[in-house]
Amino acid sequence: MIEEAAPETPEIPDKLYFRIGEVSRLLGVEAYVLRYWETEFPSLSPKKSDTGQRLYKRKDVEQLLQIKELLYAKRFTIEGARQTLLDRHKAPKVAAATPQSLLFDDGPLPEIRRELAAILDILR
Repeated sequence: MIEEAAPETPEIPDKLYFRIGEVSRLLGVEAYVLRYWETEFPSLSPKKSDTGQRLYKRKDVEQLLQIKELLYAKRFTIEGARQTLLDRHKAPKVAAATPQSLLFDDGPLPEIRRELAAILDILR
């Protein structure tokens, strides 16, 4: 079985706003595709300049990269990609474990701590 190489993620320039032509070249899709995706993905809403030019923020470009990956690389439908992005956005954030939570929360460490304390008592 031949494996396809993972598509290379383009380097996003360090800018505040990107015009639709820049985003189109960066993603390798036509501008009309980006405009269509705006209608299908409500979270995409680039600002418009006084002349009506679409101005995408970095987060918009990152989201467009995710959409492209879901649609083109993973072969999702529009609805499937939309739902996946919604699920990612709604996923609960996992809190970082602190040393105190590791010692006193449920899990194997409290039991190990008790066993070590018992061994220490035996050795005294």
